[in-house]
Amino acid sequence: MTNDQSAGPIIVVGIWRSGTSLLYTLLNQHPQIALMYEGDLFLLRSLFRSARSKPDRLERWEFWNNALSRHNIDTGKLSACAADYPAAATEVWKQYAKGALYGDKSPNYFDSLQPLAREFPNARFIVIWRDLADTCRSLVRAAEGSAFFAKRGMSHRALVGYRKLKCECDALVRNGVRLHQIHYEEMVQSPETVMRGICAFLQIPFDPRMASLEGADRSAIYEAPQHAGVKSEKIRLNGKPTSALSPELSGKIARYVAYWKKESAGSWPRYPQNAGDAKPAGLLERAADEAYFRALRALDRFTAFVYCHAPIAVLRRYRGAKTQPRAVTTPESTVLSEAPNRN
Repeated sequence: MTNDQSAGPIIVVGIWRSGTSLLYTLLNQHPQIALMYEGDLFLLRSLFRSARSKPDRLERWEFWNNALSRHNIDTGKLSACAADYPAAATEVWKQYAKGALYGDKSPNYFDSLQPLAREFPNARFIVIWRDLADTCRSLVRAAEGSAFFAKRGMSHRALVGYRKLKCECDALVRNGVRLHQIHYEEMVQSPETVMRGICAFLQIPFDPRMASLEGADRSAIYEAPQHAGVKSEKIRLNGKPTSALSPELSGKIARYVAYWKKESAGSWPRYPQNAGDAKPAGLLERAADEAYFRALRALDRFTAFVYCHAPIAVLRRYRGAKTQPRAVTTPESTVLSEAPNRN
């Protein structure tokens, strides 16, 4: 079967630690699919704000998260100046895909589905959901070996971002954008069924390799303790992570799930299947949490802006010094240390 390259990219999204890496790996088992792993050029789109892209855009992108080297991109074959972000991203995606269906997987896009759909009108989105409490437990465990997950407010980003992702999905559905949603719990319990559904959505034949991790190419995935599961040879439904949630966070999640269940007449989220006896989150709590979430996301955007426009030599000196002990943490170092370059 010949893929229609005019169909646009496939974009895989979910909250951090919700199974996006496992989904990415299973998708790329199909010989007609070759997605990039957290290319994340969309986060650096201010590189393309002027009439032409910044001349050092490739250097900055590589410095951000090693996306080009992780995917063995031949930068000598890329355009010297890309007209805009969609053109730059598509060029790299297509080089990596080598004729297969192309695109990107990234949890960092959870609140950006609508802007991405505007940039790529023919895009197809696959969104994965996971029980929010289990997602946050996994975030807590990942923080033990990852500076990215250990940074301030990650669980809060996931909590409020969970609803943001739902709103983005609802907007895509209203606008007729092609969207397919799956659940982590079902993917690990019955991978063939879930992957068959994705193939039907993408209009390609199912390949049995998609239901297994055996022989999968995971070379683009960062070497990190939190990726041990996806780098194994078996798909496993893990029990509750050993890292427990604080009573405060556990209670907050329960209240939000109760609120969402009440708001949706019990239809969302699918997991957990019942909200228990928690009291739904109130207006004041939701407003305060929304304000904190916006502040965190503003910091995320500012960090990306710094990486796009600060002198690259300064960024390199900082990166080199980051591993050295520091007696004082300055505001600049706080911002730079939160760059999402090791998700």
